[in-house]
Amino acid sequence: MNKNKERIEPELELVDQQGGESIRYLQHGFPSPLIRWHYHEAYELHLIRESAGKVFIGDYIGNFEPNSLILVGPNLPHNWISQIGKEEHIELRDQVINFSHNFIETCESAFPELQPLNPFWKRARYGIEFLNPQDKMNARTLFNEISTTVGFRRLIHFWTLIEMLASTKEYRVLSTTAVLPHMDERILNRLNAAITYIFDHYDTEITLEEVANHLKMSPTYFSKFFKKSTGHRFIEFVNGLRINKACEQLAHSDEPITEICFSVGFNNIANFNRRFYDVKKMTPSEYRKTSLDTLYKG
Repeated sequence: MNKNKERIEPELELVDQQGGESIRYLQHGFPSPLIRWHYHEAYELHLIRESAGKVFIGDYIGNFEPNSLILVGPNLPHNWISQIGKEEHIELRDQVINFSHNFIETCESAFPELQPLNPFWKRARYGIEFLNPQDKMNARTLFNEISTTVGFRRLIHFWTLIEMLASTKEYRVLSTTAVLPHMDERILNRLNAAITYIFDHYDTEITLEEVANHLKMSPTYFSKFFKKSTGHRFIEFVNGLRINKACEQLAHSDEPITEICFSVGFNNIANFNRRFYDVKKMTPSEYRKTSLDTLYKG
């Protein structure tokens, strides 16, 4: 990649509509050079086929697993980090569909029937995760159809998929802001390095000074850099990641809450409870009960 580019647009080449294509399909495994904290001008619909891990969409941090289905709007930073062994490789992790806002606007101007989709595109600016299991299975079928067809037939499958997702009531909007970052390549590389380091060490007594030293920055400069780049103070970001990891353990294990508190990096239970409530608006025990109730109802 050209290090002298003033502005990085890391995915624009993926949505260059060569050969008269209105939408672009791609797929990749893990690891892959496409997997990084990045943004681009296209909408991007992701279907995870294999592996689980953490997803970052704007200021949202959450979990993903096989069949996770997420639509990311234009210029919204995003990344999926699989939790697998260092020597492990996945042949097919993501199926991805890219399409531009210009394409959507052109279709809307030609077909008034598409105007009701406007609220859907507005939600997509913040990232949307689709939750209905049947919708996700139908999406998987349509992704496969899109991957093997071209021309008008591909468009039919695409709009069938979009209509289904726009009409579902089982979804959640992810980011609290539609982030439009202005970063050159050097800054994005540093941010990637910071997030990767935090992800690898969040369960330790990680400090701002430690990460700054890892990036060869002064603590003061790194603090300002991180806040400007992510919209979060360093400690807010780390605690958010820890809380999300705690939620995963609360929902899927019977480990005592005190042990979970320490395993995700908090050094006292009072601070853990306070931070947990700030993020989830409920206590850890209430979250565990809610998760179990949902599981048993399902």
